[in-house]
Amino acid sequence: MIDCLITDTPLDAGALIAASGLDESGATAAFVGTARNSSSSKPGTEVIRLEYEAYEPMACAEMETIAREAVERYSVLSVRLHHRIGVLPIGEAAVVVVVAAPHRAAAFDSCRFVIEELKKRVPIWKKEVFNDGSEWVNARP
Repeated sequence: MIDCLITDTPLDAGALIAASGLDESGATAAFVGTARNSSSSKPGTEVIRLEYEAYEPMACAEMETIAREAVERYSVLSVRLHHRIGVLPIGEAAVVVVVAAPHRAAAFDSCRFVIEELKKRVPIWKKEVFNDGSEWVNARP
């Protein structure tokens, strides 16, 4: 089962975890990435919010490709990958990955694989907003 979504509404990690329970799964691993109030690119500067943008058709397609790769590579039963776009207040979830698998190693490994590949390959961009301006994170000239 693959469930990928890009949305401008708040993400509910608990609901995704609950929906991932399968009789044949012995492990569920989840990763929740949240908006934090600090910046690694501007140490000491308070982040007041994040803003995400995506090229949605390509982003959704690539998210599904990554989820299929996780299923094939790790023999997991389900992958749920939801990403938020728009304005996110500090503390809110930006991304949720939930993987159900027969065993814990596959669940952990595939969950890490999914989030790392999403960060590398999916056209979703993050802007950190400060009191004195803003900055795109990992933007390329």
